[in-house]
Amino acid sequence: MSLRLYVESPLSAELEFTLPEDAARHVQVRRLQPGDDLRLFDGAGGEWQAQVTRMGKRDVDVRIGVHEAVDRELPFDLEIALGMPTNERMDALIEKATELGVATIQPLQTERSVLRLDGERAAKRVAHWQAVAVGASEQSGRTRVPVVAPVRNLGTWLAAQPDPAPHAGRFVMSTGSAPPLSRAIAGLSGGRWLALSGPEGGLTADEEAAAVARGFARVSLGGLILRADTAPLAWLAQMAVLLTR
Repeated sequence: MSLRLYVESPLSAELEFTLPEDAARHVQVRRLQPGDDLRLFDGAGGEWQAQVTRMGKRDVDVRIGVHEAVDRELPFDLEIALGMPTNERMDALIEKATELGVATIQPLQTERSVLRLDGERAAKRVAHWQAVAVGASEQSGRTRVPVVAPVRNLGTWLAAQPDPAPHAGRFVMSTGSAPPLSRAIAGLSGGRWLALSGPEGGLTADEEAAAVARGFARVSLGGLILRADTAPLAWLAQMAVLLTR
């Protein structure tokens, strides 16, 4: 199976260029040689056949070939906003959410957040998480890379939510009494959906109420209490099934 890599710059047929550092490193690790094939995608749809033309000590040149209009994306956008769990769990969450087709991931600082980030430290973590999303997109066959947004405070983020919403539905995952997701989306249709999920310990009652006041509907994912890094994945999986029936 050909090595498959994401390149941020727009690609076109017959283009010859030097791969970005991270992509070149993957080629070198796989010990590809001039003449070997690989596949590239730039997030604009489909993927490109390509061929290694030169291997340097630290850089790799390739030539773009034929475009293939493959489409492995969900026909709708699923967006998650979540109170950040610990670093290790956040990495795994982003990887699995990417595999499940998420479009956007919004890390949030909430009252009960264990992970506290701001300034340069926050920017570095977001860059790391974006790289995790790139790697998961390459591995899973996706032709888009989800966007990991800058870390924001929950209250500030909620206040900035547009009204009317651009989403067909906005949900907050509740640990209290709430209708099941299947009932909450009954009769709704649209291309964008958003879910807000809490950190370890969940959102506080005041945070959940603030979300409801901004038009988020309380939903339940079932009778079990899910971990902070499990609930968003369960929502993504359920939505993918419910919306493609």
